[in-house]
Amino acid sequence: MRSADQSSWKLLFVSTPLGSLGSGKGGGVEMTLLNMWTALTQRGHSIQIIAPQYSQLPGAPIIAVEGAPSIPAQTQTRTAPIDMPGNSVLANMWWQVLAYQQGYDLVVNFAYDWLPLYLTPFLSIPVAHLISMGSLTDAMDQMIGQIAQDYPYSIGVHTQAQARTFPCAPHCYPVGNGLDLSLYQFSPTSDSYLCWIGRIAPEKALEDAVAAVAQTGLPLKVMGHLQDQAYFDQIQAEFPQVDLDYLGFLNTNEMQQVLRHSQGLLVTPRWIEAFGNVVIEGLACGVPVIAYNRGGPAEILRQGETGWLVEPDSVEGLIEAIQKLPQIDRHACHQQAEQQYSLPAFADRLEEWFQKILQFYPQG
Repeated sequence: MRSADQSSWKLLFVSTPLGSLGSGKGGGVEMTLLNMWTALTQRGHSIQIIAPQYSQLPGAPIIAVEGAPSIPAQTQTRTAPIDMPGNSVLANMWWQVLAYQQGYDLVVNFAYDWLPLYLTPFLSIPVAHLISMGSLTDAMDQMIGQIAQDYPYSIGVHTQAQARTFPCAPHCYPVGNGLDLSLYQFSPTSDSYLCWIGRIAPEKALEDAVAAVAQTGLPLKVMGHLQDQAYFDQIQAEFPQVDLDYLGFLNTNEMQQVLRHSQGLLVTPRWIEAFGNVVIEGLACGVPVIAYNRGGPAEILRQGETGWLVEPDSVEGLIEAIQKLPQIDRHACHQQAEQQYSLPAFADRLEEWFQKILQFYPQG
């Protein structure tokens, strides 16, 4: 193993088990992995990725692994037992970790799952666990807390708001996030429509955004992975009068071409978002963001300057904020993204995190 103070490391990324990279099934985790890979390879670090079969990440070396996807954690109850499907892709990916670990300095885990945390003491190299969601189940809370206590700095989070959902909050290391801002084009002007981007599933509360635009008369363009067809059908049936245009799951270039011309981006999750990549995507394009005042977006947006934070679950709050969008300077939105969420800034935070893990981890 290399020493912690060397200028470059060999890193083994282990992807989310929810679906192939590029499919959209992994939500924001897919984008985070891509941005981490880009930021760190630009710094000269060597990265190998283990991911589910059919994963696509142009230019990245991927060990593709077969198996059944995991059950999304957000669909579980707090007291749900640990459950894995037969021929689990998560288990199969971590068999690969056990086989390949000796050639690397650090494993980076992107799965919000009990198994990688449990396996941490059994590996011969350290693991950096990037936790992608807030507290959801008692079993995960217990295991995250145990690893945070036994392996200092190994639990990474995106925001303090996310960390505070866990009992072990003081032991979580915040790393934020970052985007390749060159992929997003700034637009100083807008057209007469709003955007909503994310997985179409109940916890993302698309129906709140639709209810708000129903009162404003503005069209709503929706982009993202359609996870729950019945849920989406119900929304369309409930609001037949809304100009609702579902464009599908688009790649970054296609998505930002739509997003950058919008008047605003609505972010309406029912739960505490760990970060909210779409918030940064909106700001990068110069698009003001309206978000519920909870979780990661609440730590990102500057109230009245780059967007509006409204009372959680308040459709009336969304409507009032939509009416105030013209007050936001789109240049200020773009400037905030450049100052705080570029890939170089993200790489700095990641290197500091990895350095702390490697310095503390016992050297054999």
